[in-house]
Amino acid sequence: MIDITKLKTAEDVEWRVSYALIPYPDALAFMETRIKAISAGQARELVWLLEHPPLYTAGTSADPSDLVAPDRFDVFKAGRGGQYTYHGPGQRVAYVMLDLRTRGRSVASFIHGLEQWLIQTLAELEVITDRRAGRVGVWVEHGDGREEKIAAIGVRLRRWVSFHGISLNVAPDLSHFSGIVPCGITEHGVTSLEALGKISDMTSVDDILRAHFEEIFSPTIILD
Repeated sequence: MIDITKLKTAEDVEWRVSYALIPYPDALAFMETRIKAISAGQARELVWLLEHPPLYTAGTSADPSDLVAPDRFDVFKAGRGGQYTYHGPGQRVAYVMLDLRTRGRSVASFIHGLEQWLIQTLAELEVITDRRAGRVGVWVEHGDGREEKIAAIGVRLRRWVSFHGISLNVAPDLSHFSGIVPCGITEHGVTSLEALGKISDMTSVDDILRAHFEEIFSPTIILD
């Protein structure tokens, strides 16, 4: 049994939401700067919610053969764990920059905590999800036994400070996933809140994400 209780601290984490589409290289550059400052004790931990323009990212385990349509969208090396993923409008990305030196120094607990965050958020949105052994992320199981991924996780740690994070499919164009083999998994598909008939605006999703982040990790603060 994985213990996530040590992930929780009383320190306020900055909560930031960007409403314009953020180019992927800009997000990477910002995270690199921020995690150095967090590691040095010069900046507060941060969760940054945003959307990207349509693009594919390659994690450190990406198999080039899983990039089915290499010319469809821009492709970026992400530096995070995992394989190929899609990001685009209608998908809520949350970049999670936490100092795990104060949160138990356990990668397994951290991933488990991120999954629990998503599971609790989706339950409030009336979508029942669960983990699957050997498949990071959270999954919807349909009545006919089909399983589809609704949220992905890809993280990296540097000196025990995390970056990258999660992506939750709210209402993206799911056809855009066909240009890759998402996370290297061919036998299961992807879905979204919209595809499941659970229409919810991004602001409402953000509010629910924030509430459940605070339950598992820390109180949050929005700075000017």
